[in-house]
Amino acid sequence: MNTALTHLTALGRAELTLLARNKTNLFTVLFVPVLLTVALKPMMTMTGQADAGKEAGAVLISMSLGIVLVMAVYNTLTPVYATRRDELLLKRLRTGEVSDAVILLGAAVPMALTGLLQCLLLALGISFVADVPPPQDPHLAVLGVLLGIVVMTVMAAATSAMARTAESAQVAIIPGMIIFLMGSGMLFPLEALPHPVQAVCTWLPLTPAIELIQTGWNGESTRGEAVLNLMIASTWSALSVLAVKRWFRWEPRS
Repeated sequence: MNTALTHLTALGRAELTLLARNKTNLFTVLFVPVLLTVALKPMMTMTGQADAGKEAGAVLISMSLGIVLVMAVYNTLTPVYATRRDELLLKRLRTGEVSDAVILLGAAVPMALTGLLQCLLLALGISFVADVPPPQDPHLAVLGVLLGIVVMTVMAAATSAMARTAESAQVAIIPGMIIFLMGSGMLFPLEALPHPVQAVCTWLPLTPAIELIQTGWNGESTRGEAVLNLMIASTWSALSVLAVKRWFRWEPRS
């Protein structure tokens, strides 16, 4: 256990150094979520979400945190996996005593920790600037963020398996980004969609995390809804883990 933790720490530190040197990824992780939050805030007025009292604050915060999960974790981590594969780094690591899980987690540590810290800072910043009350059920909001990071991490690993090269990974993430941003309820309320579409969106991978963040802030969640969201997120995580075990590629395609 100590050996695995040592390996994970070393890999995470190395990936954090590489992240700091990659100006594009650093900009995507640190600044894009903030810029998108500012740019998309008028959409709340257009969709009527800005007139919902305290719910408006929960929607704005869940939108901002959801953007962090997509852009700072999924959007950044997918090309990282593909790049490390093309550089033969993953293949070399597998020849040693580092387990597959530690290798994959080591690459994800910087993005996960950076995303978690940014979620905290954005939530505090929005609460201060927009005078949003503190969360009514903070444990649900925290659970939503943690579940979102887990889901986006395993989805990134699964998506990277579909990319032939590191460059094509930038294209492979586009469908997932559209689904996560448009179908999770962070940009507009799911209630505004036709019922069949709403029913489908409820079961999408990131929707449970966004629902938990929103209801954690406005305190309108029941235990049954929280359990259902937890089950949906856990199911997607398990399916993604199985997909990674089955299709993840550890060396470049010939």
